[in-house]
Amino acid sequence: MKKIVLYVFVLLVFAACQHPRIVISKSSKIHMIDSSLDEVADKEYMEYLAPIKADLEEQLNVKIGYAPEDLKVHQPECTMLNWATDALLAMARQYSPEPVDIAVVNIGGMRCNWGKGNITFKHVFELMPFDNELVVLTLSGQDLLELCQVFAKIGGEGAAGMRIKVSNGVVTEATINGEAIDPTKQYTVATSDYLSQGNDGMLPLAKYTHMWKSEQKIRDLYIEYIQQKGVVESQIDGRFVIE
Repeated sequence: MKKIVLYVFVLLVFAACQHPRIVISKSSKIHMIDSSLDEVADKEYMEYLAPIKADLEEQLNVKIGYAPEDLKVHQPECTMLNWATDALLAMARQYSPEPVDIAVVNIGGMRCNWGKGNITFKHVFELMPFDNELVVLTLSGQDLLELCQVFAKIGGEGAAGMRIKVSNGVVTEATINGEAIDPTKQYTVATSDYLSQGNDGMLPLAKYTHMWKSEQKIRDLYIEYIQQKGVVESQIDGRFVIE
């Protein structure tokens, strides 16, 4: 027992005598992730992955629809956002147990354009690489008008079922089904769970009084919508106008 106590005592004394380590210099180097690293690749592992990659590519390149014209992303209004919001609104109305008034999609969530021609699973994954899910929020008309003002401030966002006019950065007209948005009424908004948290500047969406969760990925809903329609098309229809 005395030997153990002596051993512990010696360790404590030794530890107390050690000087603390202090960083006196540091350096860093940038390593580009490009073809220069091919020579250090694990060739055996790459060979193992090759058939898996080929099978995945084959599945992703299956045609699910056809676009007769290009769909592009730009502000204040564009064919890509119009298609995305129209598709989300249509699918929300199919799945939601309650009526859905409008749909909202952020332009920052649209990660590519689609060219004229066949549309595949890969196109949808490139457009929507996130696992965001559809939710339907209940908002007051006042909060919805505040959301419209957010759209006006940044020069345009994606919306379906609603029309907005802006002059000098201020919303001058905002309607749903041809009627002015009533600040005292309640409206339902289909959007992503990500935006429902007020992300990407859409703080008014986080003021919802009720949320219905679909537990459906928006990407999967887009695929289903394309398969239902066959044709992927959209037009600029004046839903967001800056005068």
